[in-house]
Amino acid sequence: MFCSFVPRLITGKDICGLSDDGNPGAFNAFKHCGAGVGCLCLALDVLKGLVPVLLAAFFTDTSSILFAFVMLAPVLGHAAGIFNHMRGGKCIATSFGVMLGLIPVTYWGIVLLAALYIVFSLIKLSGNRVRSIIVYSLFAVLSAIVLCACGLFAVALGCGMISLTAVLKHILPLRSAINKKGAEINGND
Repeated sequence: MFCSFVPRLITGKDICGLSDDGNPGAFNAFKHCGAGVGCLCLALDVLKGLVPVLLAAFFTDTSSILFAFVMLAPVLGHAAGIFNHMRGGKCIATSFGVMLGLIPVTYWGIVLLAALYIVFSLIKLSGNRVRSIIVYSLFAVLSAIVLCACGLFAVALGCGMISLTAVLKHILPLRSAINKKGAEINGND
């Protein structure tokens, strides 16, 4: 988890402990450590997704179902954070890295994901979590349609698995917060 140990190494700050959501992600690195550390963490998280997918795109069969799991691996690894007590990031930067790694195969992944984030960033929603849930849900559907039409079934599957991971990563804390609010309203702590 680059966003966990890089800020600690450079600034001595534990961004997971400082943040409200406990997330070891680039946003919290920017927020608590500044632009320099934030940019470094963001770049490392993007590279985490880009490098393995780019290498696999050049050296393996991208039509194999195994390629879909190569796409999923860095995103799932970031979301689960096995070296961080299963507390991972929200996997946005890493999923963008995966889409960039797909460019030798197709540019549709990065175009769709970036376009959806831009459009839904311009629309006022009730928060970043909701925006990410909508973006990744739509990305799953649109990438399946576009990539299957292009004959890229393994890539479409990989995009679907990445979307599912991201949606779950954003829904679970949201659901927990809603349940907690409901308990506070009902007087149950």
